[in-house]
This record gives sequence, structure tokens and C-alpha cells, in this order.
Amino acid sequence: MHPKALLEACAEIVRLSLQLDHPADAAVSRYFREHRSLGPRERATLAETVYTVLRKKLLFEHMARSGSGAKERRLAILGFHGPRDFLKSALTDQEKTWLDQCDAVQPGDLMERHRHNLPEWLVQPLKDQLGDQFWPLVDSLNQGAPLDLRVNTFTDKRADVQKELALAGIKSTPTPFSPWGLRIDGKPALTKLDAFARGAIEVQDEGSQLLAMLLDARRGEMVVDFCAGAGGKTLAIGAAMRSTGRLYAFDTSAHRLDALKPRLARSKLSNVHPAAIAHERDDRVKRLAGKIDRVLVDAPCSGLGTLRRNPDLKWRQSAQSVEELTAKQTAILQSAARLLKPGGRLVYATCSVLPQENEAIAQAFTEANRDFTPTNVGDILTHLKVAGAASLCHGPVTGGEFLRLWPHRHGTDGFFAAVWEKNNS
Repeated sequence: MHPKALLEACAEIVRLSLQLDHPADAAVSRYFREHRSLGPRERATLAETVYTVLRKKLLFEHMARSGSGAKERRLAILGFHGPRDFLKSALTDQEKTWLDQCDAVQPGDLMERHRHNLPEWLVQPLKDQLGDQFWPLVDSLNQGAPLDLRVNTFTDKRADVQKELALAGIKSTPTPFSPWGLRIDGKPALTKLDAFARGAIEVQDEGSQLLAMLLDARRGEMVVDFCAGAGGKTLAIGAAMRSTGRLYAFDTSAHRLDALKPRLARSKLSNVHPAAIAHERDDRVKRLAGKIDRVLVDAPCSGLGTLRRNPDLKWRQSAQSVEELTAKQTAILQSAARLLKPGGRLVYATCSVLPQENEAIAQAFTEANRDFTPTNVGDILTHLKVAGAASLCHGPVTGGEFLRLWPHRHGTDGFFAAVWEKNNS
């Protein structure tokens, strides 16, 4: 595609994405469906330009004021993902001069809001938690996330899959914490690989893999993934159970569960039973009350731990939307807890970095449910032989009560988890 045409396309997709009516990945996918002639390189340029603009929205909007032409074109120029000489061949002399002036701006000369590119309501909660680690977090959020794979340990071994990927020209390294994971650079066409087709690999962030590990589901048990979505953790749990027992994948969205079906077929697992439920008090849930060995509640949340992948979320969420989510999280956790039999394990997890969705929910549940005893997550991970388990956890008493993962510290998305055991009496 000619540079001018590609820049015009970038400006249009930036305009559509900044409407924030839908998730950015959905807006990008829809644009690609409507423009099927785009090649892989053009799609990569368009997508990465959009994500760069979303990551640095406040800075680019500030800089765009000194430029000329349509706002979305100025933003697309600032966020353009590609060689500078290629981009400049599409610019007017005035735009080239303006871009050079923008490129010459030093980060130290910027206002704080133009350096962190976060909404103000989110800044203080992060600073309160991280102190001088706030800026390392900002730096990590303004970069793309690596691509993590989970090896299906029911059918394959990680070392064997790593060798298979190498033969296909894909270099990978074992994830530092999860024994199931491989991390790869770039975005290779995984769906064309035999390892993908036969269900040996699934795309799953290392942090998400650790959440599935925390459940520590055993062979022959009755297990529920209460908010299963498209089933990434469900499949990891099913593999850990060696396709035995019974694993229910509940979700209120039948559409999300539909995305699990082809993945489930590839996985070779026969113990997974997807079921759409109307709400957390559905009759299906009531019938299983007191019968389940382990329950994972990967609760609906703000998703702010995934900003490396979904930078639009910081502009689509608000303090009010988070407050509404906490009410839903509390209700879901309380309902899911009724499923547990005595001695059963309950795991509450989010991909949020906000205490009100994490520690506050966990502590309120403990206070309201004396028949559940909190379990030290650090001890669980140590028992599972997770390297550096203590570095993944924090808590108000021993320091290991909760799993707390951060992009800048652990190289994963931001995750939280708390664990309880239901008392025998």
C-alpha cells in the first residue's frame, strides 16, 4: 500500500477506535473484516498504531494541538508504527517539521499527566500502592505484552513443544514461574502450526496460568470454573485433572462459552461441561450447592491489569464503573462459595490492580463468612514448586496471603488471587 493510503487508513481506524463505543480489538477486527484486501504488514501497522495512540493518548492529544489537519491524522502520525522515512514520504513539509519538533521533546520536559497517560482517577490508587515503583509500572504499561503459551500437559510436555516450535522457526523460552508456559517474541501465525491444531498449545498469559494452578484441582474431583468466559483457565484446570472427574464451566454469556467449544475439541479433554447460567443464583448453581471440591471465581472486573494488551480500558472504565463492579464481585463470590463442600477450596481472582476489586473484596468475604478460612497463597505456590513463590505474593499479616502480580515486576499481566478453605464444621 502507498504510504499516503496507509496513513489515511491509520487515521480512519484511529478515529473509529477513539470513539470508545466498543473494545479496541473489536473495532480493529471489524475494520479488517471490512477491508479484506489488507496484507499482514498493513494490518500490523494499523493495529499497532491504534494501540500506541491509546497508550499515549494524553500526550499525543497535547502535541496534536500544535499541528494542522484532521485530529485523527495528527494522532496517527504521532503513533505511526513503522519506519520514520516511510511515514515522512506521506507527509507535507509542514507536517514533517511539526513531527520533528514533537520528536525532539524530552520526557523530562513534559507535565506528569503527559508522561503517565493515565486518567486522573486511576493515578492516586496506583501511587498509593507502588510508591516509587509507579513510574516503572507506567513504563511497562506503555509497552506491548509478550506472547505467552500454555502447553497442554494432558497431551504434551513443555520441552517437546519448545523443540517443535524451534523447528518451525519460533524461538521460545520457558516462563519463569508457570511450569506450563512458553514465552515467544513477536506474533507468529500460531494457528498454522500443528501444535495449535492438535491442541498442544493455547495462548494464555503466565499470570492466568498461575491462577489455574492455585486451584490445584485433582483427578476425579468435582470442580467449577464459575466465570469461565472463553475457557482459558478451564482448559488448564481440565488438563491438571488429567481429563478425569467433572469440571463445570459456568458463564452468563452463551456467546463467550461458544468460543470455548473449538478450543475444548482441540484439547482432547472429556471432563469439561460448559453451561450458560442466567445469573449467579441460577438453579444449576443451587443444585450443586455443597457438592463441589474446588471453585474458581475469576470475577468480572475492570481489566486494568491488562493495559499492555487493552490500553483502551483505561479510557473506557471510570471510578463509578469500578464501584458498580465491586457490588457484582461481592455477590458472585458469595453465591459461588455455596457450592463448596467441607474441606473444599475457593479461589477468587481478578485481572485488576485496584485494591477495591481485590484485597477489599477478599477481606470483606472473610469477615462475613466465618466458615471459610483464608489460605496463604505463598504456601500453596511453594508446595506446587513455583520458583520465587514469595515474590509473587503480599498480605497484611505474613506477606503471603494474596497473589499480586504486576507487569513491571513479574512480566505478567496484573493479577490478584485470594484462597479459602471451607471449614469441616
